[in-house]
Amino acid sequence: MTAQDSATDRTAIAVDEDSHAAHRTPGGGVLLAGLGVVAFSLTFPSTVWGLESFGPWSLVALRSLLAGLIAAGALLAGRVPLPARRHLPGLAVVAGGVVVGFPLLTTLALRTSTSSHAAVVVGLLPLTTALFSALRTGSRPPRAFWAAALAGAAVVIVFTVQQSGGAVSGGDLYLFGALLVCAAGYTEGGRLARVMPGWQVIGWALILALPLAVAGTAVALPFEPVHLTAHGIIGLVWVAAGSTFLGLYVWYRGMAEIGVPRASQLQLAQPLLTLVWSFLALGEEVSAAAPVAAVAVLVCIAATQRAGSRRAPRPGLAASGRAGGGERIGS
Repeated sequence: MTAQDSATDRTAIAVDEDSHAAHRTPGGGVLLAGLGVVAFSLTFPSTVWGLESFGPWSLVALRSLLAGLIAAGALLAGRVPLPARRHLPGLAVVAGGVVVGFPLLTTLALRTSTSSHAAVVVGLLPLTTALFSALRTGSRPPRAFWAAALAGAAVVIVFTVQQSGGAVSGGDLYLFGALLVCAAGYTEGGRLARVMPGWQVIGWALILALPLAVAGTAVALPFEPVHLTAHGIIGLVWVAAGSTFLGLYVWYRGMAEIGVPRASQLQLAQPLLTLVWSFLALGEEVSAAAPVAAVAVLVCIAATQRAGSRRAPRPGLAASGRAGGGERIGS
């Protein structure tokens, strides 16, 4: 009798998953990924605020610690079972890339770089993520997609060089390293978000990083000065709850619905949004070239979305592919 009940439960779950997959729409995935981009665009200004109160190592450790506690509470409240062992390597990549590596490297860069400068350098993240996705998953977007993506990246590069005067600083090296580890984390997170809810992907990644966050907090806080300010506390809370947990939740869910390459190109708008927040929240100067770059980048985003949609699988086919165990990501 118990076995029959168990079998019935599994069948019901399978039907629910298929029903959920059938109701997914590209428009909904674009909206979710776009909300993630908005959340991420506030990360650098919030980090600058956080550095008013904490040292770089303390800020990163506290950020991961608070986000990990939020994730633990959400997973416990939802009585979510432990992830399958086969997913642990991918979750470790997500933890190393987006929970530890990217926050640490960008925070170190922001000690000497402005938020607006860091934003335009990290604007290369969409192309980097698309390349990682193609290598990792074997996805093959059409040539028009790559042409538009490269054009968008070129706009970002020209804008970056124009802003920095052609010089490459130590902060830029941190930012380039952040690009690589974050792209790897995005790619693995997008792959896993096709077989488990996006909030569980980032949730379990945060749990994996939690011991390191606890140790880092215990070591860093006694050695770095702490001067609590309203800006510092708001910055810490946002990067922990907004950027690291909520932002990544909607981002991975969006990537699962529209594919890593298409979602990654939405991030071409992130540097320009960050420029706006940097001006409004930090008072940083924004050059007159920003509006021109904004228009050019948005045109590239529209082109990548249109090119990607031509190759997007029908919902029924996507659902049947998941039912068969496939995890290939692409547009």
